[in-house]
Amino acid sequence: MTSEAHQRAAWRNTIYRVIFEADTPLGKAFDIALVISIILSVLVVMLDSVASIHAQWSRTLFYLEWLFTIIFTLEYVARVISVTKPTGYIFSFMGIIDLLSTLPSYIALFINAPTYALALRLLRLLRIFRVLKLAYYLEESAVMAHALAASRRKLLVFLFTILLLVMILGTLMFAVEGPGNGYSSIPESIYWAIVTLTTVGYGDIAPKTPLGQAIASMVMILGYAIIAVPTGIVTVEMARSHAKQNIVIACPRCMLEGHAQDARYCRRCAEPLLPHDKQDFG
Repeated sequence: MTSEAHQRAAWRNTIYRVIFEADTPLGKAFDIALVISIILSVLVVMLDSVASIHAQWSRTLFYLEWLFTIIFTLEYVARVISVTKPTGYIFSFMGIIDLLSTLPSYIALFINAPTYALALRLLRLLRIFRVLKLAYYLEESAVMAHALAASRRKLLVFLFTILLLVMILGTLMFAVEGPGNGYSSIPESIYWAIVTLTTVGYGDIAPKTPLGQAIASMVMILGYAIIAVPTGIVTVEMARSHAKQNIVIACPRCMLEGHAQDARYCRRCAEPLLPHDKQDFG
């Protein structure tokens, strides 16, 4: 490798560590600055939707919006050029969110005709996707994501069980109450079972017979018991997870996170991980 190529690789690795790793001084400063920018940009979008504020401060909000757009554009470009496989980031969940939070401002430049007013408003609303970028910079959200991924099979079994339960309860209530009491069909009765089991209780459909009220009472009590099940599943996985210690190690090729602190290669694509030294920027 020539000295010029080595310098380019070192420059790219430096950008990667600042952007994707949060355990260095520059990385932490970058994350803090970006979180503040995201919060402020979302606040600008919200304020711009208030008619009185828009009428008085529209020009200021417009300039602020473009300031944040330029910041996020530079961030997006830096992320793309710092990884060894750009498509891995571009088509990742966070890469799509980054694109959705930036692209509408540029598309809006070409949609000015009155007939496209609705599309323009929808594009502006897409900027609220920036709030999803916050989760990437919160370590606790990564722990939760790892716990949800680890417990996905148990949660799917739980959801399938709940689906069967509401179908049985809805069918039972349809047989007990019938169309005369508002349960006009089995799907509508299943809707009542879902609303009641989740303790939402809209009250648009309610049992009238003593037997139906007794069944409804049991469904309500069952709903409180069921709420604890997914919470317990995820909590157990969170207790087992070591993602909090490992979250800063990300593969520069496939963007897989959660590697051990002493890992040298990605466990998915075998890409060499960048040397992990907290003193690099100290």
